[in-house]
Amino acid sequence: MHPRVIILEDDEDSRRILAMVLERRGYEVVSAAEPLSCPLYTDLDARCTHEFPCGDFLLSDNHMPRMTGLQFVARQKERGCKGAIRNKAILSGTWDLQELETAARLGCKVFTKPYNLNDIYRWLMERRKKLPAGRKLTALGDL
Repeated sequence: MHPRVIILEDDEDSRRILAMVLERRGYEVVSAAEPLSCPLYTDLDARCTHEFPCGDFLLSDNHMPRMTGLQFVARQKERGCKGAIRNKAILSGTWDLQELETAARLGCKVFTKPYNLNDIYRWLMERRKKLPAGRKLTALGDL
C-alpha cells in the first residue's frame, strides 16, 4: 500500500505541483481546495465516524476559506479523528508567534512558503519509516 497524503491547499497551482511531485515519488495523493467531504470541517458538532484514518499524512495550507489549517487540525484532535497528529504539517507564507505556538502544541510540522519541496519530501520520508506495516486506511471519495 502506498502512503496516502491528503493535501489541502486553496491555491490550485501550488496544490497541483505538490500533488504531482508526491505522486511521482510513490505517494497516493488526495488533494482539494478545502476538505468539504470531512464532516469535522463542515459540521460544528460532528465526530469522526471512520474506523481507520483517512490518510497517513496531512499537508494543509493554514489559510483555507472557512477556517485555518491549525483550526482544522485542532478540531480533528478534539473530535476523534483517527489520523496520526504527528504526521500533519501546516504550510503558510506568514507565521505569527501564536500560530507557531499552536502548531507546536498540536504537534504539527510547519513549512514556510515558498517552501522547498525537498524539505517536505524529507519530512515525509522520515515519518514514512514509522508507519505501521499492517495499517489500514479509510476508503475515500473526492474531498
